[in-house]
Amino acid sequence: MPQAAMVFAAGLGTRMRPVTDTLPKPLVKVGGKALMDHMLDRFADAGVLRAVINVHYLGGQIIDHVRRRALPKILISDEREKLLDQGGGIKRALPLLGPGAFLACNTDAFWVGERAPALAGLAAAWDPARMDFLLLVAEAASSVGVDWPGDFNMDAEGRLTKRAEGGQARFVYTGVAILPPEPFAAAREDAFRLAPFFFEAAKRGRLYGHALKAQWLHVGTPEAIGEAEAALARARR
Repeated sequence: MPQAAMVFAAGLGTRMRPVTDTLPKPLVKVGGKALMDHMLDRFADAGVLRAVINVHYLGGQIIDHVRRRALPKILISDEREKLLDQGGGIKRALPLLGPGAFLACNTDAFWVGERAPALAGLAAAWDPARMDFLLLVAEAASSVGVDWPGDFNMDAEGRLTKRAEGGQARFVYTGVAILPPEPFAAAREDAFRLAPFFFEAAKRGRLYGHALKAQWLHVGTPEAIGEAEAALARARR
């Protein structure tokens, strides 16, 4: 299990407005718990020791919120002067993440009804000899809050290919991945996206997926809050 996680909490939450006019999206509550805490709790349960959280929009609220956490240990990567996007956010945070591969996650999604430990399975599947990146993926058809035609298809060996333009794909990227530090350390820009790294790895046959055995809940809009809470309530019965 990687000992560090990069937690993306610097986004503007544009699609979640008006909820995010005064509240950063990672602090929107689902089932009585802030979105980011759903994932931080899973990291703590899996034995991840530290989480590096980048902040930008309403970042002070996030910093105040995470002060109360004991596990994982929280480190802040402050992007309030300039938003760096996910790739640039990783580059800025590398000294805090430490050596070796690390977990990464978005803060607008989590899962329920876990039938196998997702993070342990992801860590066990990681093989840097074959893989540039390993993504946790979920079945699009059974996920909540998926309003796009999927992201990737996956072969029997777990190799991912990008959805064809105008087509459909069976799997969605859950926002959780295992990433090595080297590609980001080598980047020349300060601000850059993460997705192009995945797509280039897919072209080389070195982007892999691990299928989530649970229902994935994507909470990207105000309407998705109620859908996710309904799914969470069903899972708790």
